[in-house]
Amino acid sequence: MNRTTKRFALAAGVGAAAAMLTACQSMATSPPRPPLELAASVDIPRFMGDWYVIAVIPTFIEKDVFGSKENYRLETDGTIATTFTFHAGAADGPLREYRSKGFVLDPSGAVWGQQYIWPIKADYRISYVSPDYGQTVITREKRDYVWIMARTPTIAAADLDRLIGIAVRQGYDASKIVRVPQPG
Repeated sequence: MNRTTKRFALAAGVGAAAAMLTACQSMATSPPRPPLELAASVDIPRFMGDWYVIAVIPTFIEKDVFGSKENYRLETDGTIATTFTFHAGAADGPLREYRSKGFVLDPSGAVWGQQYIWPIKADYRISYVSPDYGQTVITREKRDYVWIMARTPTIAAADLDRLIGIAVRQGYDASKIVRVPQPG
């Protein structure tokens, strides 16, 4: 090995060791989170259709959106065609659309992978779905994003408070959850 290659290898090794120590230290200092509570059983065909996003801890594409909605369609191969639409910047802003594919990963139907870019599947967990399939709370194991959705564009304040409470009991920070403006 020449001198430059040795220096590069040493720097890479030191960097990797530092990253591992930092990860171990953060795991040791942060309290373990309880596992997410999930819906006991999700009737996948019944879950399909339109869901209005009522409140969210937004991903980077969900900042400053209006009228956001998810649509799920069960395909013959068992995957779930997902279409996310919203108006960007204002209620009458340009309509944007993103498509992904869902994969049910658990017999209960509550754990999915959402694939936006092959081969990566994002974590998607149905923590709550109301008995009438009118409201749902979608969580992630990292507790970084949450989606509170309903079949209607608006819900009663008491319902929203109850659904936010479900997210908070799962370890989410209520102060990060924002309402999504919906029509009507």
